[in-house]
Amino acid sequence: MRSPRSAPAGSDSRRAAAELDRLIGPAAAGDQRAVTEIIRIVHPLVRRYCAARVGTGNPNITADDIAQEICIATVTAIPRYRDQGKSFLAFVYGISANKVADAFRRAQQHPSYPVAEFPDVASTAPGPEEMALNLERRRATRELMEILAPAHREVLVMRIVLGWTAAQTAEAIGTSPGVVRVMQHRALTKLRARLTA
Repeated sequence: MRSPRSAPAGSDSRRAAAELDRLIGPAAAGDQRAVTEIIRIVHPLVRRYCAARVGTGNPNITADDIAQEICIATVTAIPRYRDQGKSFLAFVYGISANKVADAFRRAQQHPSYPVAEFPDVASTAPGPEEMALNLERRRATRELMEILAPAHREVLVMRIVLGWTAAQTAEAIGTSPGVVRVMQHRALTKLRARLTA
């Protein structure tokens, strides 16, 4: 059994991390009910993470599809999981980061623009110009974020986009809240320097 660890400040994340750490032993030993319960807990967390990372502007990438891939990868990895000092939730977020990166790579290699049917009435959705501007802003933001180390990007997504506390972020990436704050500060300083250059 793992030793008690400092839990994130958010009660939902703290409960989820504790419950996952309790379930991973039986799940790795083959208990299918434990595996099912892990997926029930993990799915909404990774779905929210994917939605924050992907946004809504890319028709080739959906948060639901990536969340499903993460859940499948998690189930596949459970029998091989070994406690390396981090929570199982941190392990799942590692899988999540990889799956999101894979989805962006696939979308760039094979772009498509699906259209279900032509509407009968005029759309109130953003027009082509507004969509192009939004896409350009997203692309510029993504390029700007590329100057950061992957760990710093993850910290900014969790802290700023998802609104997590330093303690929640620290639990997810397996470090301390102080280190998370330092990483966030350094990342923001680097982004500011690039924008003013």
